[in-house]
Amino acid sequence: MTLRLPVLPPVSPMLAKPTGARVPAPDSVAGGLAYEPKWDGFRCVLFRDGDDVVVQGRSGDDLAYAFPEMVDAARRLLPERVVLDGELVVVVDDRLSFESLTKRIRPRKEAGGWKIAELAEQWPTSYVAFDLLADDDTDLRERAYADRRDRLEQLLHTVPAPFHLTPVTRDPDEARRWFEVFEGAGLDGVIAKPLADPYREGVRALLKVKHARTADVVVAGWRAHKQPGPDGQPVVGSLLLGLYDDAGRLHHVGVASSFTAARRADLVDELAAYALDDLSEHPWSEWADAQAHASGRMPGAVSRWTGGKDLSWTPLRPDLVAEVGYDHLEGDRFRHVAQWKRWRPDRDPLSCTYDQLERPVRFDLASILGDT
Repeated sequence: MTLRLPVLPPVSPMLAKPTGARVPAPDSVAGGLAYEPKWDGFRCVLFRDGDDVVVQGRSGDDLAYAFPEMVDAARRLLPERVVLDGELVVVVDDRLSFESLTKRIRPRKEAGGWKIAELAEQWPTSYVAFDLLADDDTDLRERAYADRRDRLEQLLHTVPAPFHLTPVTRDPDEARRWFEVFEGAGLDGVIAKPLADPYREGVRALLKVKHARTADVVVAGWRAHKQPGPDGQPVVGSLLLGLYDDAGRLHHVGVASSFTAARRADLVDELAAYALDDLSEHPWSEWADAQAHASGRMPGAVSRWTGGKDLSWTPLRPDLVAEVGYDHLEGDRFRHVAQWKRWRPDRDPLSCTYDQLERPVRFDLASILGDT
């Protein structure tokens, strides 16, 4: 494949830095801001030059082999020569489903095989465009975002699904409304973009507004960090977190793992009194059977993502409660790594249930994207 575009892969996408949970004012940045929904998918720079299509992920790899339906759609529907920045998403039951999207990534050796074709039919992707890097022979990266957006609208306004143009507003009140209601469709915040800025590759020049929430969870185990302590001893890499359902079953809902080196060592001592030598005494002991292991629900289960990594873990008596920060749920688990806040010795572990979590009101995704 030989692309003859003014912008060639790999492109390092422009990134966003977190600003908390408050939408910034337009005058907080020279030249003003525009606001867009933050899509929960795979960042994707899409190149089309005739029949040649590159679906570049954030890491720079070409993922076209995993998304053949997107390659076909680009050849049929996009302008002949174009470079777009946007997000690959999957819609399930009128919500974005990041979990389904992750299932679309298969080993590269399966390119062209039946499994990739089957997954493409089961969970087809859509592409939400939010920037334009090149149009025909014109490199637009040095143009202001306001100009790039105008040209993007002109280019895509008649292009049908699975391509979509992200909504944009310059009204901070409208952006605040989006921040509150779009979460119900699976979106996870708002992006504020400086109107006067060029496309700054690899720079965190955008502003990311995300929900900030806390929950009390049971710390039911820990996994060792890949790097041992100064004396070669195991130190905590991540804490395994649990919540109880209405039937009194403790579910693994995610991990907390952002600790300093000193804190990792201290945690080993703090957790030692709660260690269990026998997994059969642990609420997750039932996950040791083959069927549960295959489901991927066991904290130490091997998947296509983990391969041969050592995922052994130390079970703890489910007596410890910690407060953690999280942004939102994906199904019944935290979508991202949780942030450890503090121990909560005042809380009864059995009170750490799903009921405490804030679940967004359902919102019609079609009202954002049109016909999905």
